[in-house]
Amino acid sequence: MTADARIERAQLLYDRAVFGGDSDALATAELGLDAVEADTALARGRLEHARFLETRVENAHELALFERAAELYGRIGDVRGEGEALFWAGTFHQVVRDDNETALPAFLRARDLATRAGDRLTLSYVLRHLGFVEHMAGRPDAAGEHFEESTRLRRDLGFLPGVAANLITLAEFAAEQDQRDDAAALLKEADELAESTESHGVLRWVAAARERLDLP
Repeated sequence: MTADARIERAQLLYDRAVFGGDSDALATAELGLDAVEADTALARGRLEHARFLETRVENAHELALFERAAELYGRIGDVRGEGEALFWAGTFHQVVRDDNETALPAFLRARDLATRAGDRLTLSYVLRHLGFVEHMAGRPDAAGEHFEESTRLRRDLGFLPGVAANLITLAEFAAEQDQRDDAAALLKEADELAESTESHGVLRWVAAARERLDLP
């Protein structure tokens, strides 16, 4: 049900409660509006995160939005939504505040919820960021496994910009292990995927990685 439909339904349920004497209609209306608020909070939080990636200026309201979305999704029993919101809360701690210790529990809970809900897209994001946790902890093999599984899921879903983003990171891992030919091949594929999907932001990431790693 869309947000507009939920709001319209809440108005109808108001009439049912006030004029029809059905007090149970209020609880039903509130659940629908909780879903609207959760969706809005999650969407606004993601916009704030995109703004951070551009400006590198923290806005603590971003975290509050993700936490509110997770709370509301949990209240209405939306497992998929709760998992996605918790992933983004973890991402705030990891990316904005460079705090993997705080991010990890949110990622692990998000992984469980996304798996239960069959939400493979969110799961691909969670695995990617768990890969960063493992890499920063000095466990490159575990990090690589997370990125490989994330990439497999993204290929299956046809999420090619996300595949390209993962390939850049895998290239950096390969370069760290002095596997420069493999790194160059991964960047080439990332570049081709980004070009084919007009993912200009990812193309800039590829160019930056090539310069950073001194690869063609």
